[in-house]
Amino acid sequence: MELLYLLCSIVFTSFTSLILSLILPFHALLRRLGSSRATSSASNDGAEPITLYEGTVYHQRRHPVHHSFQYQVRYALIDLDRAHHAPHGHLSPDEARKITDTDGPILLLTIPSSVGYEQNPLSVYYCYEVEDSATRLKKCIAEVTNTPWAERVTFIFNPHSDLVAKALHVSPFMDMLGSWNIKASDPGENLTLSISVHHPEFGNYFTASLKAKKLRSSSSLDHAVFFWLMPHKIAVWIYWHALKLWWKNVQFIQHPRYMIPTYRDEALIRDRKLQCCVLSDNNRHIQQRGSDRDCLAESSPRDRRFRWIDAKWPWS
Repeated sequence: MELLYLLCSIVFTSFTSLILSLILPFHALLRRLGSSRATSSASNDGAEPITLYEGTVYHQRRHPVHHSFQYQVRYALIDLDRAHHAPHGHLSPDEARKITDTDGPILLLTIPSSVGYEQNPLSVYYCYEVEDSATRLKKCIAEVTNTPWAERVTFIFNPHSDLVAKALHVSPFMDMLGSWNIKASDPGENLTLSISVHHPEFGNYFTASLKAKKLRSSSSLDHAVFFWLMPHKIAVWIYWHALKLWWKNVQFIQHPRYMIPTYRDEALIRDRKLQCCVLSDNNRHIQQRGSDRDCLAESSPRDRRFRWIDAKWPWS
């Protein structure tokens, strides 16, 4: 059934994107004709609420085979309080502030949909705290989507460095036993984001990272043209390299909902245990303080606010 959905996605998306791509130049022309009015309005409002970034995503796997690739990517960093329209399907700034207990600006790093298709494996909310008339990055919210299964999980993490139990079946070539080591920089002229998978048996065997640079003249760019086919390119890279892993005889792992329906509850338990652990100096092994019972009996770990929802199908 999932294979049938995937085939429907390819056919329907190809047709829809072709039609909308043919219409796109006319839309761009109409927006350009009305740009003078928009420019005067923007000058009154101050800086643009959307900043454009361009960079590179790197993937590297070290088990059971060595496999790596990279691709160019474009992102939008959206000031949710100042944006005219909140992105559909994402948290509002008030919701983000409520779950992170912050009181400052909320910025969303995401890839907008393009010509009827959305492919956004990871979006990040940067949540700031106001201190003495200044703002500092306090917490982040990760929004992870596994497109083939139409699921999404959101959770809070410490941007300086955090270890979070894997809570979503992102790849059919990885099991659910690993945990994510996440780190995100405060976005400025440059931004970086890195995620590595720590596995109890394989160690640190997978790393993904984003390095991007802010475009200085982004205000003059048409966003629909700038992101044209960006989600499609990401999908091609993901599925092409999944095919390569299958060709290399990497084990295909079925979604845990068919074997362990309680996998989400188990992820919550593993995350609470992780928060009672400390990383050793060489960052290779996890040393736990006391037994599991002692660990969970300690002062309450941070509430990451794990939330699983059904995401929008990319072709719907």
